[in-house]
This record gives sequence, structure tokens and C-alpha cells, in this order.
Amino acid sequence: MVKVKTEEKIETQETELKGAELIKAAEAESIASDQVGLEESVPSKTDVEDKTEIEEKVEKKELSLEEKKKALLERAAKLKEEKTEKLDSEAVKEKVKVKKKGEMLIPLDDYVKSGIYLGTRVVTPDMKKYVYRRRADGLAIFNTDLIDEKIKEGIEYLSKFNPEDVVLICKRQSGWKAAKKFSELTGIKVFTKKYPAGIMTNTDLEDFFENEMTIITDAWLDKNALKDTLDVRKEVLMICGTNNFSKGANQIIIGNNKSGKSLGVIFYLLARGYCKSKGIEADVPDLDWWIDDAE
Repeated sequence: MVKVKTEEKIETQETELKGAELIKAAEAESIASDQVGLEESVPSKTDVEDKTEIEEKVEKKELSLEEKKKALLERAAKLKEEKTEKLDSEAVKEKVKVKKKGEMLIPLDDYVKSGIYLGTRVVTPDMKKYVYRRRADGLAIFNTDLIDEKIKEGIEYLSKFNPEDVVLICKRQSGWKAAKKFSELTGIKVFTKKYPAGIMTNTDLEDFFENEMTIITDAWLDKNALKDTLDVRKEVLMICGTNNFSKGANQIIIGNNKSGKSLGVIFYLLARGYCKSKGIEADVPDLDWWIDDAE
């Protein structure tokens, strides 16, 4: 069993993607995993080297003096950026320590067994502060204390809205079972499979409806619903994996949004917390129901 330690640092193990290249790679992670879910993968026998090709060439004296100077300046700038990111991450962790009250929503072992802490090989700038390291195979790992804290915040945020004012979007197949049960228990409308384009923006549509808040399972797959929600200036609760940007979200929940087991944990905790907060009498199945047979 993998143990998640909150004290470890993020290990920079691969050249950072930026701009359009980052966006393309981040979206590809969600699209590819939509077919199979993100499962535990076997780490490689050797750690991924944290040296760039330029650094290796400098060591081998294959570059000219000017190229060496340029490479060293680039390295210095990168180290400065990493230091800033580290301070940002530490600030988030300290904030959690101050805010943390009582026990976790579920035991740490349940979080670990579900793989909720697993990210992808792509980490966006928005998610870096919630990641504490990479595994040897390159997968980013979320801080589980921060996952728990963000789910608590998500429950509190969701509880501000009545069921009829919220819609859940879950195009990812691995999350359909949990999403439908969440809808059944809470009375919140859910769209799985295909989101009907324009249903929140086109008043001429027969099934047009107005909502106050949209829950987005993965912004890459649910981008049409996210766009419609933002076009009509409504609020967004967004579940974010390491390859997601949080732009447009009023509140985020962090965690593995590719795996059925992980989404089962998230929707279970949201359903349980929302029903309790709103006084809804619902027979919420125990956690095993939400993650059994999930991929």
C-alpha cells in the first residue's frame, strides 16, 4: 500500500511544459484517461532524471561560452521560480494546518485505497501548490490533507445552494454510477454522457432551464457546460486533477477525477455532507457501494 506523506517536497523530474504545449498535453491526459480511468501504475526501476538536456550539454562542455551563460541564466531563473512555487505550496499547507478542525472526513487509508491522491504526468500552474512530489514513474501526487480540506470546503460551498439551483455535469464514464446516485440522493439534476448544448443559454430550447451553480467533474471533458455556465455568469464548483486549470471556478475540489473509485469517494462525501447540511433524509450507501466495481 502506498503511504502519502504531507511533508515531502515536490520533485521536479521533467522539463516543464508551457503555453499551448501545456494546454495540449493537459487536455490529452483527460481525453486518454476517459476510456480507461487513471489506475495505479508500476514505478520504473530508476528515478526520472531532473536534469534538462541543456544542463547535460553544459556538463559535457559541448556548448559555447555564450550558450553556457545563457543556459546558466535560464537555470537560475528556473530555480527562482521553483523557490517561489515552493513558498506558495508551503503557505497553502500552513493555512490548512491553521484551518484544520477535527478528523478527516474518512480515514486516510480509504483515501489511499481509492487512488484519490494520484495525478497525471502533467501539472498545471494552478495545481502545483497542491502537489507535494512526483513518483519515480512521473505521476504527480496530491497532498491528502489538502484533498480532505478542499472536499470540506466544497461541501460547505455546495450547501449554500438548493437542489433545484444546481446541476452536475459528468461526461466521464467512470463517474456515471456515483454521479447518478449523488443526483438521486440530493435531488440535484445530473447530465452524464452528452451535455445538451445551449440548455442553460438558449431560451428557445424546449428543455431550457436556469441554474445558479454547476458542478464540473473535469473541465476538459465538460468544457461545453463550463462555457455555458460562465456565459450566463453563474457559479462553478470544479473537481480538478493535476492536469486541470481552475479558471472560472468559484470553488475547487482537488483529487483524481479520472478514476471511478476516486470519483466515488468525492461524490459520496459530497452527497453525505450536503444531505446532512440541508436536512435531507436520504439513505446514503456506505463508502464500499460507491467504489465497488468502479474502474
